[in-house]
Amino acid sequence: MTQKDVFNDQYSKYYNLFYAEKNYASEVDYIDRIIKKFHATASKILEFGSGTGGHGLLLQKHGYDISGVELSAEMAKIAQKKGYNCRVGNMVDVSLKATFDVVIALFHVVSYINANQQLLQLFKNARNHLNIDGIFIFDVWFTPAVIHQMPAVRIKKAENEEIEITRLAEPVLHHLQNVVDVNYHIFSKDKRDGKYLEFSEKHSMRHFSVPEVELLAMNSGFLLERAEEFLTGNEPSIDTWGVNFILKAI
Repeated sequence: MTQKDVFNDQYSKYYNLFYAEKNYASEVDYIDRIIKKFHATASKILEFGSGTGGHGLLLQKHGYDISGVELSAEMAKIAQKKGYNCRVGNMVDVSLKATFDVVIALFHVVSYINANQQLLQLFKNARNHLNIDGIFIFDVWFTPAVIHQMPAVRIKKAENEEIEITRLAEPVLHHLQNVVDVNYHIFSKDKRDGKYLEFSEKHSMRHFSVPEVELLAMNSGFLLERAEEFLTGNEPSIDTWGVNFILKAI
């Protein structure tokens, strides 16, 4: 499966509400520490899958010169209105004709690339946008944890002064492809006029093992520097759903 815009116009409008509790500040502090550890002189960042600018805008406040690429035109528009330098494009094949010290792809955006050919193309594209000794930082679903914990049906609710929404997530596992289809069914109520809206999305998420990422790195001009639990920095385990990888351009 190639990358496509799974976030339709309706979902994009609700995205920030769904993840209002997400601690972007802590995540950006963590990414900043990684950058300083693995590339102390880095100043210029390219963000793949920049969403509505939650990470990018905070990295700007840390002093980085950062640009974003986002597949969803609706989400890119939201980021641009916030003052984030973001363009619409596909991280698999976008060409900015510039190089950076760091490429980041956060919040599991690499897991949205399911097919081997597109994954390798993505890694090569990240490498093409990096200077020598630049680093590629990304987090993905971790295969040992997915197999051990098994995705389950989940219900999430959120609201603000205008709307209340309920999201049902039903997973379907494809073991031979290392992919989990997460089928979202979303119900929204407009508090102002009492009208209801209902729509569905399918997000196909690939999970990865350490040797798999290492092989992708070797075939795209990288060395695997580190694999660790996102935020904590702990060693990955069967209880670690999100693993962060740091690759070095060679």
